Amino acid sequence: MEKIALVTDITADLMEETIKEFDIHVVPLKVSFGDEEFYANQLTGEEFYRRLAKCDELPKTSQPSPEDFRALYTKLLKDHDEIISIHISSALSGTASVANLAKKTLNGKIHVIDSKTVSLALGLMVLDAAESIKKGLNAAQIIDRLTEVRKNVEILFTLDTLEYLQKGGRIGKVHGIIGSLLKIRPVIRVGDDGICETYTKTRSRQQAINSIAQAFKKLGNGKKQIRLAIGHGAAEQEALDFKEALEDALQLKASVFTQVGPVIGTHTGPGTLGAAIQFE
Repeated sequence: MEKIALVTDITADLMEETIKEFDIHVVPLKVSFGDEEFYANQLTGEEFYRRLAKCDELPKTSQPSPEDFRALYTKLLKDHDEIISIHISSALSGTASVANLAKKTLNGKIHVIDSKTVSLALGLMVLDAAESIKKGLNAAQIIDRLTEVRKNVEILFTLDTLEYLQKGGRIGKVHGIIGSLLKIRPVIRVGDDGICETYTKTRSRQQAINSIAQAFKKLGNGKKQIRLAIGHGAAEQEALDFKEALEDALQLKASVFTQVGPVIGTHTGPGTLGAAIQFE
C-alpha cells in the first residue's frame, strides 16, 4: 500500500489533536505587526487577538515561501510515496501557487489541491482526506473524493465588523461600506469560485446566527449532514451558545470547535462566529 503524506496550511484552523491524530503537516503563513513578523504558529490565539485589539495599524499576512514548501516536501518524500497538499482558495491567497512552484523543482508525486474555500471548510476537507488515507484509499481516489467533498462543504460566518475584511483586501463580493453604515450584519459565504460573497443580510447578531442554521438546511437540499465545525474569533462564550443553537436546529453534534487563527483572524477580526458543514 502506498504511503501518502497529507499537507495543508494554517488557514485550515485545525484543532491540535486532529493534527496529531492524523499526522497532518501544516505549513504556516506569516503575520506582521509593523516591523515584527511571525509565523502564524508562533502566536497563540489569545496573544494574537490581544495584539490585534491594541494595534494602531492592522497586521498584514503573507503566504509561505517556495522554500517553506520545498523543505517540507523534500523531507516527506524521503519516507512517503506521494504527497497530497490541500490549500486555501487561490482567490484569497497565493499559497497554492507557491506550493505548485515548489512542486516543480522536485522529483516526486506531489498533488497540490486548491480547495476553493478557507478556514473551517478547508479543515473539513483535510479531515476527510486524512480519514481516506487511514482507510487505505490511494492518492487518485482521494483526489477524486476531494472534488466531491468540496461540492458538499459549506462555510458561513458573521462578523462583528466588516472593517477587517475591507482593510485586509479580502472583501470580495461582500458590500462592506454600505453594510457598516446601515449596521447591516451580512452572513458571508465562500462561494463555489472561492470568493467571499454576501449570502444574506440581517439587522442583528442574533438574526445572523439564526439565519446560518436555516441556510445550511437550504444549501443541503435534503442531503445527509455528516460533520459540523464551529469557529470563533475571541468570542468563546458566544460561540458556545451558537454551537448549542446550531446543534439543536440541525440535530447534529459539532465535531470541531476551535478559535480562528491569526491569518484568518487578521481579515475577520474579533467577534467572528462561523460554521462549516459537510453533506453527503
